[in-house]
Amino acid sequence: METTATTRPAARSPTAARRPLHLDLRAAADLLGCVMAGQSLASALPRLAIAGRWGAAERGAAQAISFEVLRGLGRAQALLAALHPKRIKPPELEQLLLVAIALLSVPGGVHGNASSSSTLYPEHTLINQAVQACALRPKTRHGRGLVNALLRRLQAERENLLQTVLRADLARYNHPEWWVQRMRAAYPQEWANLLDLVAQRPAMTLRVNARWGDRNAYLALLRTQGMHATAPDTPGLDQALILHGPVPVQALPLFEAGAVSVQDASAQFAASLLDAHNGMRVLDACAAPGGKTAHILERADCELLALDHDASRAERIGSALARLRLPQARIVTANAAETASWWDGRAFDRILLDAPCSASGIVRRHPDIRWLRQDGDISALAMQQAALLEALWPLLAPGGRLLYATCSVFPEEGGEQAAAFLRRHDDALALAAPGQILPSRSPERDGFYYALFAKRTEH
Repeated sequence: METTATTRPAARSPTAARRPLHLDLRAAADLLGCVMAGQSLASALPRLAIAGRWGAAERGAAQAISFEVLRGLGRAQALLAALHPKRIKPPELEQLLLVAIALLSVPGGVHGNASSSSTLYPEHTLINQAVQACALRPKTRHGRGLVNALLRRLQAERENLLQTVLRADLARYNHPEWWVQRMRAAYPQEWANLLDLVAQRPAMTLRVNARWGDRNAYLALLRTQGMHATAPDTPGLDQALILHGPVPVQALPLFEAGAVSVQDASAQFAASLLDAHNGMRVLDACAAPGGKTAHILERADCELLALDHDASRAERIGSALARLRLPQARIVTANAAETASWWDGRAFDRILLDAPCSASGIVRRHPDIRWLRQDGDISALAMQQAALLEALWPLLAPGGRLLYATCSVFPEEGGEQAAAFLRRHDDALALAAPGQILPSRSPERDGFYYALFAKRTEH
């Protein structure tokens, strides 16, 4: 994915468009409605695509517009409240208005959606297409006049309206108030920068399969295809390549042959920190979709058990290993905390606990997360993480290593969790690990946390 100052759907030329914009606006509004009802984009998109018989272009357009809208949803909600203080009914009409307002209030213009062209949709086109989108549903036809009036007022008074609404954190940072407060408390010097960085597209980072070859060989292969990348010199990222611009995975040379995977740089630290060797017995406790499992097996021939509580997600582990031509791990669908249901009594030399978390560190890639989470989720997740640590620690052999990881920036799921674990276990020794990784310090990386524990051989 591309990193830019502002993020918006990839543009397409209006003259080249085959699908009218109002259909994409309606599709994006339906996706927004799913998120506002508590569903993730990842689950809503395939379901709506099947129901609406969307092709690849339609699905891509709906997702691109939805990403843009969700990145600016707080601003759009504040603008709609300023334009029309009374609640808009039905919800389908409100969602359509939020989509149009979010796009109209993007700094620098409004883009279309299907190619790499820089052509902008003129604002009057977006307004007219939003009005046409109202006519697609009986529930929203009556709102055509209201949509037209509100959007044209926004167009005329945008600067004054923005100046007013951006005084509130919800509109300024496009995160729920509780999220802003947590970030302010955790990172007094850089919280605002962290929240602003979420509006940027994250880098698209590759992991070259060490069983295929080294990254210099793949870097040369990329160049033959007109693609350019940077090889970071950070320890632990010896197989990473950061693309200078995003490309479809199908365009990556030898992707289907297993030469390379797409994996954020922060996630790539896990395998080197775990440091599994040939013949070791390894547990990947929350393994789906299998990126870290694969990375471990790219580096060593292990006896690896991969667990996940979700059967459909667990299937993806096997698919990932098969594409990469890796030895198959033993894949089990089970709750890692319920060890009696899956453990055979033999200790593990290495355990990776990539624990369920708020995913607050990967909001750039998943802009719906901030709107799906609730403040109370953080303490509940921290309790679940602690329970997993307590359940898995007895399964580690003396001298073994347990790597605790979350894709979170909240201290309750990171440093505080690790410190509490050490207080409970005097047989645990903290080893060197990155700790909290923040995009404000490494913009090309997702927010992540790592703690590495060794079990003392004498206690």
